[in-house]
Amino acid sequence: MKTVNWGVISTAKIGTEKVIPAIQSALSCHVKAICSRDIQAAQKVAAKLKIENAYGNYKEMLTDPAIDAVYIPLPNHLHVEWAIKALEHGKHVLVEKPLGLNSEEAVVLLEVSERFPHLKVMEGFMYRHHPQWLYALELVRDKQIGELKTINTFFSYYNDDPDNVRNLANIGGGALMDIGCYPISLSRFLFDAEPRKVIATLERDPQFKTDRLTSAILEFEQGTSTFTCSTQLSPYQRVLIYGSKGYIEIEIPFNAPPNKECRIWLTRDGVREEILFDICDQYTFQAELFARAIYDDKEVPTPLTDGIANMVVIDALFESGESGKWVELT
Repeated sequence: MKTVNWGVISTAKIGTEKVIPAIQSALSCHVKAICSRDIQAAQKVAAKLKIENAYGNYKEMLTDPAIDAVYIPLPNHLHVEWAIKALEHGKHVLVEKPLGLNSEEAVVLLEVSERFPHLKVMEGFMYRHHPQWLYALELVRDKQIGELKTINTFFSYYNDDPDNVRNLANIGGGALMDIGCYPISLSRFLFDAEPRKVIATLERDPQFKTDRLTSAILEFEQGTSTFTCSTQLSPYQRVLIYGSKGYIEIEIPFNAPPNKECRIWLTRDGVREEILFDICDQYTFQAELFARAIYDDKEVPTPLTDGIANMVVIDALFESGESGKWVELT
């Protein structure tokens, strides 16, 4: 079996607690190095997670010829910059969501990536690879709930740490960028289309200036999607997918646990059916699919054009939140 050797840029919590262990569990993957601007932090994580090499400089790790691909869980404002540098050093790139600070940045990354057609670049929307979402998509496409009409999503957590990157407005913090990107993505995923227009209301933290409570409506040709996301509410997440003849409820749509079964409910004709999914890790699936795209030289599951389209909607929602008006998308 071919193996993709990974390097990780940053010791961010999402990487050390979720993504790196998941990549290490993938049969086709090997995490070979990790880097941080703090060499001691990199060495500490390397020792804990049994990673061979630790670097105190991002560029130094990118020059390691043994590394095939890099995973980038840096703060949002650094995603595009370091994805480009990784490409320029001949590395495949898996970058955390959102792709960048805005759609213009995302387009720059696409344009640069086109200079390296042999390299793969993908945004890390891991939820799409979980069996519960693949099944939900199948139910929608097979019209098991009739015609898809509307989607409702709620996603929240509580974080009022002034030093946390999610609360720093100038580097892409806030609810819409951090977790609002998920309901946008899943709506486009299920409708298999782009919204025609959007409207949003944003409540900003008086100290952080980030949006801490955002609600939005996305209007598609076929129906609508509504969502609320917050960085300062009790933690909760749920998705409801409504059709003309039934609906689907997804219990843990985004942070699907890797150590317990997941379940969704399908309701038709007043009958509620529970569907269980075996224990699995959606981050492992993501790593395996990305690795397969590399060694089979195939398209990645979610191309950069999808990430750009998601950023276009995010940009429009910020515009709407400031103006209080509907914003049309082209």
